[in-house]
Amino acid sequence: MGKVERIVFLSLVLDLFAFTIPLPLFPRIIEWYTVREISDPNGLLSRTLRFVSAVRGIFYKPLQNSQRWDVVFLGGLMGSAFSICSTLQFLVSPHIGSLSDTYGRRNVLLITMIGNILSALVWIQSTTFASYMLSRIIGGLSEGNVQLATAILSDISTPRNRSKALAHVGIAFAICFCIGPPIGAYFASRPVPLFVGALQMELNVYAVPALLTLVLLIAETLFLTVALPETRNTQPDKPAVHVNEKSNAAPAVRSVQERTEILRVLRKLHFLFLGIFSGVEFTLTFLTFDLFDWNNKQNGALIGSIGIISALLQGGYVRRVISKVGEGKMAQRGVSSCALGLVFLTILPHFVSTQPKIAVGLLRAAAVCLAFTSATVVSSLTAHASLQCDEGFDKDTGKPAAVYPELAKGKALGEFRSSGQLGRAIGPLLACASYWTFGPSVTYGVSAIAMLTLSASMKTVAVLPGKSS
Repeated sequence: MGKVERIVFLSLVLDLFAFTIPLPLFPRIIEWYTVREISDPNGLLSRTLRFVSAVRGIFYKPLQNSQRWDVVFLGGLMGSAFSICSTLQFLVSPHIGSLSDTYGRRNVLLITMIGNILSALVWIQSTTFASYMLSRIIGGLSEGNVQLATAILSDISTPRNRSKALAHVGIAFAICFCIGPPIGAYFASRPVPLFVGALQMELNVYAVPALLTLVLLIAETLFLTVALPETRNTQPDKPAVHVNEKSNAAPAVRSVQERTEILRVLRKLHFLFLGIFSGVEFTLTFLTFDLFDWNNKQNGALIGSIGIISALLQGGYVRRVISKVGEGKMAQRGVSSCALGLVFLTILPHFVSTQPKIAVGLLRAAAVCLAFTSATVVSSLTAHASLQCDEGFDKDTGKPAAVYPELAKGKALGEFRSSGQLGRAIGPLLACASYWTFGPSVTYGVSAIAMLTLSASMKTVAVLPGKSS
C-alpha cells in the first residue's frame, strides 16, 4: 500500500467509524423522542406520527403493536431524509466531483469535513426531533468523503491495479461496520463526561456517542490537513495499461461513446441495487426490534458481525479474485448472494413464535449473505466505472491528455455515486412503507425477486476484464 493509499484508508476508517456509530441506535432514539415529545401535539414528531398513523390506517391496520409499526416507518423516513440529503448527492455529487476536477480533491474534501463536524455538534444538543433531523440533513449534505476518496485512489492507480486500490474503500467500510455499531451501542449507556456536564447544557440522550463522533471527525480533518497531498493530475507510477492477469491479453480499446454507455448502465445498476439493498439494510435493525425486541447491544453485535465477515472477504477473497473474474462478475455474485439472504429473511418471521432458535439461525445466515454483498457489489461497480474514466497522459509532457468532460474522473464518479445515493434515499422509505403495510415476509420476498431479476440483467457487465461488453 502506497503512502497516499494509507492516508486515504486511515481517513476513511475515521470517517466511516463516525458514520457507523449511530446505526444501532435509531430505534431507541425514536422511542426516546416519542416519550419526550408525544405530549406536545404541535411538535414535529407528534405531527409526523399522526401523519404516519393516518396513512397507515388507509392501507393497513395491524392487529397488535401498531405504535411499533409506526416507529419502523418513521425510522425509514429518518433514514431516507439522511440519504436524500446525502443525495442532494443526487444533485450535489456531480458538482462536488466537478469542483474537485477544477480546484483539487484535497481542498473540496476539507470543505465537506466542516459540514460533517457541524452535523455532530447539532446532534450533541438535539433535544428535539426537529433538531435531530437537522443534524442528519447537515451530515447528508456534507457527505463527500467516500466519493472524493474514490477519485483520489483512481488518480494514483493504474487500470491494472484500480480494483485492488478501490478495495480499500470496501475494507474501510467493513472494518468500521465491525467496530462502529458495537462501540456506539456501548457508549450509548455511558454517562456524559464531567467536563461536558459542567457546561449545564441539555443534551441528546446519546450525547456520548455523538461526542465520540465529533472527536473522530475533528481528528480526521486535522489528519487530512497535515498529511493528504493533492492528487488531481497525478500520473500513476506505472503506465496505465489494463491487462487481464489471467490471460495477459490487452483489453479492447473502447470508444468514448462505448465508455459513456457503460457508465450509463453502471449508474442504472447502482441505483437499482442500492434502492433495494439500502431498504433491507435499514430495516434489519427494525426487524430485530419488532420481532425479537433486541436492544442496542444486540443490534450492534449483529451489524458488527456483518462487518467482520465483510472485512475478511474483502481482504482474503475480493482483492485476490477480482482481477481474474472481472469487476462485473464479482458484482453479479454479490447481488445473487443478497437475493439468497433475502430468501432467509422472508421465511424467518414464520419461525419466531414457534421455533425461535431457527429464526435466529436464519437471521445469522442472512447476515453472512449480506456481508458477502457488502464486500463485493459497490466496490466492484465503482472500480468498473472508474476504469471508463482514464484520460491518459501525454507521452512527451507527462501532463493529462485532453479529456471529454463526461469522462473526467471527478464528474463521472460523482454522477455514478449520485445514482446510488438516490437509491439510498428511496430505498429505506419504500422498504419501511412495505414493512408496515404488508409485513416483513412480503417485503423481503419481493426484494429477493427484484435482486434475482437484477442479477440476471447484469450479463452485459459481468464479463472478464479485457473483453468487450
